[in-house]
Amino acid sequence: MQATQKQTASRTSATRLRIAIGGAVQGVGFRPFVYRLAADERLAGWVSNSAQGVLIEVEGSQEQLQSFLLRIEREKPPRSFIQSLESSFLDPIGYAKFEIRRSDGTGEKTALVLPDIAVCEDCLGDVRDPKNRRFLYPFTNCTNCGPRFTIIEALPYDRPNTTMKKFDMCGECRAEYENPLDRRFHAQPNACPACGPHLELWTSNGQAVESNHGALLGAAAAMVDGMIVAVKGLGGFHLMANARNDEAVRRLRERKHREEKPLALMYPTLEAIKSDCEVSDLEERLLLSPESPIVLLRRKSVIRNPQSAISSLIAPGNPYLGAMLPYTPLHQLLMAELRFPVVATSGNRSDEPICIDEHEALDRLRGIADLFLVHDRPIARHVDDSIVRVMLGRELVLRRARGYAPLPISLDEVAPSVLAVGAHLKNTIAASVGNDVFISQHIGDLETPQAFDAFQRVIESFKDLYDADPAMVACDEHPNYLSTQYAKERGLSCVTVQHHYAHVLSCMAENRLQEPVLGVSWDGTGYGLDGTIWGGEFLHVPGTNRNPEDDPAPFQRVAHLRTFRLPGGEKAIKEPRRVAIGVLYELFGDDAFEMEELAPVRAFSAAERRVLSSMLNGNVNAPITSSAGRLFDAVASITGLRQQVRFEGQAAMELEFALDGVMTDEAYGFGISPCRFGRNKFGSDSQSAIIIDWEPAIREILDDVSARVPLGLISAKFHNGLVEAIIAIALRIGEERVVLTGGCFQNRYLTERAVKRLEREGFRAYWHQRIPPNDGGIALGQVAAAMRAITASANRPVM
Repeated sequence: MQATQKQTASRTSATRLRIAIGGAVQGVGFRPFVYRLAADERLAGWVSNSAQGVLIEVEGSQEQLQSFLLRIEREKPPRSFIQSLESSFLDPIGYAKFEIRRSDGTGEKTALVLPDIAVCEDCLGDVRDPKNRRFLYPFTNCTNCGPRFTIIEALPYDRPNTTMKKFDMCGECRAEYENPLDRRFHAQPNACPACGPHLELWTSNGQAVESNHGALLGAAAAMVDGMIVAVKGLGGFHLMANARNDEAVRRLRERKHREEKPLALMYPTLEAIKSDCEVSDLEERLLLSPESPIVLLRRKSVIRNPQSAISSLIAPGNPYLGAMLPYTPLHQLLMAELRFPVVATSGNRSDEPICIDEHEALDRLRGIADLFLVHDRPIARHVDDSIVRVMLGRELVLRRARGYAPLPISLDEVAPSVLAVGAHLKNTIAASVGNDVFISQHIGDLETPQAFDAFQRVIESFKDLYDADPAMVACDEHPNYLSTQYAKERGLSCVTVQHHYAHVLSCMAENRLQEPVLGVSWDGTGYGLDGTIWGGEFLHVPGTNRNPEDDPAPFQRVAHLRTFRLPGGEKAIKEPRRVAIGVLYELFGDDAFEMEELAPVRAFSAAERRVLSSMLNGNVNAPITSSAGRLFDAVASITGLRQQVRFEGQAAMELEFALDGVMTDEAYGFGISPCRFGRNKFGSDSQSAIIIDWEPAIREILDDVSARVPLGLISAKFHNGLVEAIIAIALRIGEERVVLTGGCFQNRYLTERAVKRLEREGFRAYWHQRIPPNDGGIALGQVAAAMRAITASANRPVM
């Protein structure tokens, strides 16, 4: 009788706690963590993955449950991220034990899909231990590392929903997978040499000549001998070659038609990187981080590193190298065998997405690669290496892919699902679910049918992964962009978003800013609302207290750079000399074509100059632009630095590099016009309120070129002048918060000087960090614009 009363009292004192956790809580060892925590607190119940995240029910005393709840946040796995935690206390059911239940795939899919994670030290220890059954096994992983986004096909993140479903686990792997105390408990890619993927080395005809570790040794030997090897990795293929071998690098460039664009390097160790590059503490942390991106690092000078064996063809004329460390066991084993840096560039042809299938690679990379190191673990989607640099003591992502995608940015607005299709260059797409915006991996320039196919596959993959059924699609204003045409053919409500406004909203979203702000949006090309090419824009995003009936414009184009013409249209993008001719014609008319002492004029024959003159005089194929990026090109040409480019942004990059080591506050003057038409509505007028006139600066540059002033000083004065123009406009507009966005703000000197000058003048400056300032961030801004349009429409009074 007493025992029965005691059991009844115990049951009535127990309480059931139900917890729903959203965020990055799948694929990070969260369920085994909860299992161990429940065991430690002596709680009964269960934990399960769901399409929304993780569900937990536990029973115990109020004191035990409160401790359990607090410890979840405090002790959660290091790679997890809790975005939401909802808890409720319920009547007990009488659970007898704690268990991990089968995943629940029903309901709206809002769980965060994790990016791929660099191999952890524990797994590397297994791979390097001759007594371990995974010794030299290149596909070793656990719940703390390994593939995620590149293998997942559906939520929840369970093995049957990944590309690993074709591999049946052996008894030993199954025991690890089912043991809550093992670090491989529910590690979905778990495998070993007995049951998992394996390597093969193929000839260019697809004939297997080696397998397993012998294949890796064969690939390494080929690179030692100067051959180019296509290596199937985590998110696709790399083309790899000995970075110390000029002839190998030259052949890779010739075969890939990549003449001068810098090539990424993979080093065997951090110490090897430090022998060639200056590495700060933050840069070291990025190199060693779970994201393991390519980091742009300053090369050591010849004086500091006279013995550098890196080929001069890796990054011609560039004071930086893009370096990364091996981030999978496969790459670790390969680099340990080689013990020297290798080129590790994307396995693709120019303007195409990287190959992810070995048979596709044989077809598309034949003629580039001599051998193919392949494996049989399918890749669900292509994911390039991410590229970052350190700016103002912070990480700045320039290409967002492996390690970062598809983690979301959270907005304050909640609206029906929006699909944003991004820009034409450096394309990414984005999809909103609730107030989360999931941003895709880097897709690239939509210049080829293969790239456009990849763009469409990524969209379908996102829709499938998140069960997204967009109510609206957002796209760029440019009518000829393939992404815009795709959006308008969907049969959905379509919002077109001005390019530079999207840039500003992207930076605002990343920094969790609400209007009002002044956005400085500078890049090479963006379709303007007046039909001209914008690119040197100052956009004021007003506060929410504006009356949408009186002022329906979401932004005002309060200032821009003085316009000029681009003779030859798109040709001018690849020929800075044409841009310079457009600028000189604006100043001197036809007299510009007689100034043969100037490098851009000399770069054309007399016959070519006559054609250019006809274009400009007749306004034929000579579009108007206000682009800051093109102004950089013009100055690079006028100074004789670069007349034609081999890759996007080359001239502007070299102009930035030219000022390296120059310390001056001297600045060329930019004229600031008085207001012409007062307030400009929606940027629809080609003459905005304020014009920043580059004529004084260009005339000073011409004088300095004539006087043979050093190029570095000219570059510094030009950069400083642009910054002072930003300050002048900020002072006139008087908005405290200033956003710096667009491709020009990849320029470290320009951005750092602008931020410091703005702060000195009492402004609060904001710039990008984990969302690229270039067109890779446009899709996020498009989603933000669509959500603002929905909110404005909902708030409009009904008459």
